[in-house]
Amino acid sequence: MNIVFDLGGVVFAWLPDAIASSVFESPDTQDLVKREIFRHPDWVSLDRGTLPLEEAIDRGAMRTGLPTEEIARLFSAVPPSLAPIKPTIELIHRLSNTSNKLFVLSNMHVASIAYLEQTYDFWGLFDGIVISCRLNHVKPEAQIYEHLLNEHRLDPAETIFIDDLEENLVAASALGIQTIRFVDSEQCEQALTRHRCL
Repeated sequence: MNIVFDLGGVVFAWLPDAIASSVFESPDTQDLVKREIFRHPDWVSLDRGTLPLEEAIDRGAMRTGLPTEEIARLFSAVPPSLAPIKPTIELIHRLSNTSNKLFVLSNMHVASIAYLEQTYDFWGLFDGIVISCRLNHVKPEAQIYEHLLNEHRLDPAETIFIDDLEENLVAASALGIQTIRFVDSEQCEQALTRHRCL
């Protein structure tokens, strides 16, 4: 079986509330940057690789009215906040000792994936890694799933995609890929066991 992992929220923690509160004391400012930075379409453009980080910072400062330096600090806080989810890492190591092939399919912008690849050493456990900013496509767009399948010659029926967001799973299912909605590592392992992957 081909097992495909999303990164943020599955392999690494994605905690925008904690990131905002680590940079800004005011709850109102925290809400502002979560709305105007993390939930703004510019964030998707960053993940897509079509918006340079410096421009995203400038645009974010203009939208929020906050100093450019503070928005830059917010963006700088993102990559190191992506802490590994230890039980998922342990699960990946166990799966790497089976006949399954392991892959990554994730939305992530350049600075974050560069930091993660430089900081952690388990990338060799994967047979292929597909990151949105390198393709200019993001989940749930069909093109990013099609790239994964075509590039690595995967049979959708023999492929399981693990993600924490329902819309990304729906898009994968539309291409015939099996899916697991990630809630936590234990639940994910139980689902993979039911698929006879463990």
